Amino acid sequence: MITVSNITYAYPGNSANALCNISLTFAPGAIYGLLGANGTGKSTLLYCIAGLLKPQSGSVTLDSTDTFRRLPSTLSEIFIVPEEFDMPSIPLADFVKQNAKFYPNFSAEQLETYLSHFRLTPDIHLGRLSMGQRKKAFIAFALACNTSVLLMDEPTNGLDIPGKVEFRRAVVSAMTDNRTIVISTHQVRDLDRVLDHLVMISPSGVVLNRSIESLQREFQFIFTQNRDVDGVGALWTQPAPGGYNIIRLRTPEMDETDVNLESLFEFAFSNPEIFKQS
Repeated sequence: MITVSNITYAYPGNSANALCNISLTFAPGAIYGLLGANGTGKSTLLYCIAGLLKPQSGSVTLDSTDTFRRLPSTLSEIFIVPEEFDMPSIPLADFVKQNAKFYPNFSAEQLETYLSHFRLTPDIHLGRLSMGQRKKAFIAFALACNTSVLLMDEPTNGLDIPGKVEFRRAVVSAMTDNRTIVISTHQVRDLDRVLDHLVMISPSGVVLNRSIESLQREFQFIFTQNRDVDGVGALWTQPAPGGYNIIRLRTPEMDETDVNLESLFEFAFSNPEIFKQS
């Protein structure tokens, strides 16, 4: 269990807080989507969880141990895939030999499986790959480390359309009841069928913290060309190509719908009071 307790963080020389009094829990067995506008502290929160940044106040713990203590037993259970990273110009086999030893649950067999998801082979040389291929190789390694916590910052940036499909397949196949995956993203359409739980943050706090299941029970998300009929009593109406995206309260006789993450994002940030007690 990851527990984020009232953390505030400001970068040196910046008077504004990147995070202000944020409290959250991330439970095992779920894939969390971490959403927010640019500059709202999503990456900062991931780095605080990973123990790479120390909050000015508050704490982040993994199973009651402060992650900033950076104990080997804690670090071996956390893997972070940053938005941008460099990989050495060496064969993947050498990279694995140098780094897998820090993760006691690493599986070479699973690495091959995840590489195959991305249409890569174990004999690749990292220095000869495109940026997108390097990202796929790094994500495959991250999944194969089998850490209890996997943090991913904009993982689909730089991936082509097949790569995004392969990413979703790989993440879902890697999920277990003992694993927590937190994905920060702007590319909500890449992940809308993958996420179990949504967290939306702003610099001033948590805007929304709800499971996908609870949102589907409470709200109905529809696209319509007949706004005058389907939009009666709507909580949110947004023009879309060819019609309107609508959010309305769901009654028991209404069918459950998929959550439209783009509409929900606009709705939540325009009406934060609706989710304040969530």
